[in-house]
Order: sequence, then structure tokens, then C-alpha cells
Amino acid sequence: MNARFKVLTAVVAAALSAASVAGPNGIKIGVLTDMSGVYAAVGGKGSVVAAQMAADDFGGKVLGKPITVISADHQNKPDIGAAKAREWFDTQGVDMVNDLLNSGVAIAVNKVGAEKHKVVIINGAGSSALTNKECSPYGVHYAYDTYSLAKGTATALMKQGQDSWYFLTADYAFGQSLEAETTKVVQALGGKVMGDVKHPLGTTDFSSYLLQAQNSGAKVIGLANAGGDFVNSVKQAKEFGLKQTLVGLLVFDSDVRALGLNAAQGMKFTTAYNWDLTTETRNFGNRYLAKTGAMPTMVQAAVYSSTMHYLEAVKAANTDNADAVMKKMRDTPINDFFAKNGKIREDGRMVHDMYLVEVKKPSESRSAWDQVKLVATIPGDQAFKPLSQSECSLVKK
Repeated sequence: MNARFKVLTAVVAAALSAASVAGPNGIKIGVLTDMSGVYAAVGGKGSVVAAQMAADDFGGKVLGKPITVISADHQNKPDIGAAKAREWFDTQGVDMVNDLLNSGVAIAVNKVGAEKHKVVIINGAGSSALTNKECSPYGVHYAYDTYSLAKGTATALMKQGQDSWYFLTADYAFGQSLEAETTKVVQALGGKVMGDVKHPLGTTDFSSYLLQAQNSGAKVIGLANAGGDFVNSVKQAKEFGLKQTLVGLLVFDSDVRALGLNAAQGMKFTTAYNWDLTTETRNFGNRYLAKTGAMPTMVQAAVYSSTMHYLEAVKAANTDNADAVMKKMRDTPINDFFAKNGKIREDGRMVHDMYLVEVKKPSESRSAWDQVKLVATIPGDQAFKPLSQSECSLVKK
């Protein structure tokens, strides 16, 4: 009887172990992004393609079960994003959510992930609050943040004597965070901030805001916005005849393409990725170009990289349990075309090198997507906020 009991116990334990490896429908990844708004070119359908490329390159299966990629448009509304994530987790068996353009949406979804014990990887949103007051044990801020953008770009401009600033800011969590982080850098280096004006997301007419910026007398107009808002504000500033230095504090390859080199030439900005940095980035960029007709933005490239890192962690942990997977993701360095020796810290920040680049003159460009040149590499330990300054509750003080 005792021997039979032992055999039965072993069979039950094996069954429970097998059941815990992965859900019956395999691994499901949800790409929650802006499909139709000002950030659609930054992430959108291109991020879905990137996640699917990662799933296919992984082999289409993990732990013997299929990998499925689904997607939805959060419409840049935190309530819609949070509701969709909750629905995915509760009724559709989604294991991980990726992309999350728009910081307001990302903060809302990060909270749902913490509540549901599900992995949330943020590539599109920039607010540094995501690894500070809004940090989560299941959240990873992978591509960039407002601290790293401000540190790279503002430091470079201040070294050139561009020491008085005025901000044109998107009026929500991302824009406010980017302005605040840049202000800290400017003031720490002895510069002066002469004011700001905030505009709603999706603004089409920037004339009144640009007039206020012009009248400020500042040497630099810092554009603390992104995507379609950034493109429209630059185009209208050129039409307006603005003489001050325009600085994009978050610029994507898709923005430069939309503006054209004539309008964007000479602009310096900080990025986590460019397709033409290395042989590896060129290989990925050309594969992506063949599928989409465009080179990937840093968000789309990071969606691929982070999805691959997540799947590797699932395989290594031999389970889709979020706690086990997050531990593997933190313990395993990231070495691919996107990052070298990247490391996910306890606050969820993925630390990696950032790059200061400059938009080329039309005469310097060799091809349609040959848009920027490397000015400087910013080591990860200098690019991102030190843990000693973190406000994240998960960080041991």
C-alpha cells in the first residue's frame, strides 16, 4: 500500500509539474500599441511585425507549445489600455504585454500587470516614473526613458553654449517627465529655463505655442513631445521662421523620414538604436525593411529584442510562471543587435548604452534610410538614473 501510494504521489506530482510548465494554449503575447494616432508610425503595426518576427525566429514554439501574438489599439487612452490588458489576462490567457506607447497607458497597464502577476514590457513609453514611483515587480522598462533622453541631448547642447531653454511640451505623463528631467540637467550645468507651454496630445495647429516660444528669448526650444506632434511642431516652426535652435528630445527614424533631411539636418538627439550602427543592426534592419517597407524605430527594434529575451527566459525557467520568468530575465544579460551586456535592474530598468546622433545633410546621405551619424556612445551606467537615486519601492536602500 505504501509503495502504491508513493507511485501515485509521483504520478500526481509529475502531472502537476507538467501542467505548470505552460498553459494549455502555449505562450500568448499581446502587443498593446497606438495603431491609429500620433505614435502609429513609431510602434503600431510595425511593433506587431517585430513581435511576430521574434516568435518566428524562436521557432514558433516554447516548451513544446505554440507562441501566439495578438494585438490591440489602446487609442492613447489609459482606461482603454488598462481594460484591454485586464481582458487579455483574465479571459484570453495572455502571458506578457509589450510595446505600450504612451506613458499614461503604460503606467495604467503596469498596475494591472502587478495586480495580475503578469509580465509587462514597456518599450514605447518614456516616463521615468515607470521605474520609480510606478515601478512593479513584473514591469520592465526596456528601450529608453526620459532621464536617458534628457541626459544625452541636454548635456550635448549645453556644452555648445546653448544655455537658455523654453519647452514645448505634450501635456501628459511623458511630456511632463521629459521636460522635468531636461530641466534638471540644464540647471545642474548652469543653464536657465525661461518657461514652457503645454499642448494637448494630437495637436494640429502649433502657431500660438510657437509664438510664445519665440517671444521667450530662449536660445533653445526643447520639444518635449513625440511622433506626429514632434513632426508637426517642427514643420510649423520652419514655416513660422523660428530662429532659435529646435531640439527634439525624443526623435525616431520615422520622424526624420517624415520631415526629410532638408528640414531635420543638423538636429542632434539621443536614441537607444539605429539600424546602421553595426553589422547586426543592419542585418535586422534590412530583414525588417523587407517585411514592412520601413526601417525599424528603436521601439520596434526593442519589441523584437525584449520578446526574444522573454521567450529565452520562459525556456530557461521551464515555466511561464511570471515570477520565475522575471527572475531569469533579470539574471540573464542581454546580448543581441539591440544591446550589449544589457541588464534588467531590480527597479525594472534595462540598462544599456544610448547613442547621441546627428541628422545628416542631404549631401551626406547615401540611401533613403541613411539619415543619421553617430556623435557619441553614452555608456549605460551614465545614461540611466543610478539606483541610489531611485524612488522605486523594490530597491533595497
